[in-house]
Amino acid sequence: MASLHSTYSTITILSALALASFMAAYGGNFYNDFEITWGDGRAKILNNGELLTVSLDKSSGSGFRSKNEYLFGKIDMQIKLVPGNSAGTVTAYYLSSNGSTWDEIDFEFLGNLSGDPYILHTNVFSQGKGNREQQFYLWFDPTADFHTYSILWNPQRIIFSVDGTPIREFKNMESKGVPFPTSQPMRIYSSLWNADDWATRGGLVKTDWTKAPFTASYRNFNANACVHSSASSASPSSSCTSNSASSNNAWLSQQLDSTSQDRLLWVQKNYMIYNYCSDTKRFPQGLPTECKTS
Repeated sequence: MASLHSTYSTITILSALALASFMAAYGGNFYNDFEITWGDGRAKILNNGELLTVSLDKSSGSGFRSKNEYLFGKIDMQIKLVPGNSAGTVTAYYLSSNGSTWDEIDFEFLGNLSGDPYILHTNVFSQGKGNREQQFYLWFDPTADFHTYSILWNPQRIIFSVDGTPIREFKNMESKGVPFPTSQPMRIYSSLWNADDWATRGGLVKTDWTKAPFTASYRNFNANACVHSSASSASPSSSCTSNSASSNNAWLSQQLDSTSQDRLLWVQKNYMIYNYCSDTKRFPQGLPTECKTS
């Protein structure tokens, strides 16, 4: 039965990839790659498309999304987070599909009082189910300069990385009954918004609106990705599967080598502050299946 399930999953993935064309965007222009979706002018594309900023004040936050939908990809974005007292604010950067059984891959940066570290919150949703949070402190000040936050999403795994250092890996365990994002195309989204009911110390520290507007900045968007398109416009010669041997498409089968595994363990040992797979109080009936399997 497991073999049949594996075969079915492979067919499903290949069918989905047949509807996706390969794309590489290096240092993409924000005018070409993204659209501002809300905020009434609080989000801006600047410097001829090389810089994008989102802002939050007491009236509203702001956000943007990618024009393309992606079905697997290696996505990089450089972000400089809100400086100073950012308590109560959340800067979200994530991939998400639509519908009631959506898939989602999250970076969320939870602001804090000046001098206290940001909390980097990660989560993975598949078929509308999340509850897979891991949280980290960063080993640098993410407000002083731009740093690269990356999502590698291929049919075998999802890897979250910061400046090339992996911090989390979520493997495809569909054969064990764990849903994994394999068929729903996702857009890139980002937003800056007020969440002072929970974001900082469980909501104890509120947003100081005298510090507004709060601003986060983005640059150097890079994507090696499968851009989803309709069946009528897709051609086998441009699909990801036909380019699987290309060095530009190596991410489709990429996994952590021994050095990357060591760096992942270093981050998790020294900077992880919450792991749902260790939260037995939250799961009294037993930890989720993926937590029990290496």
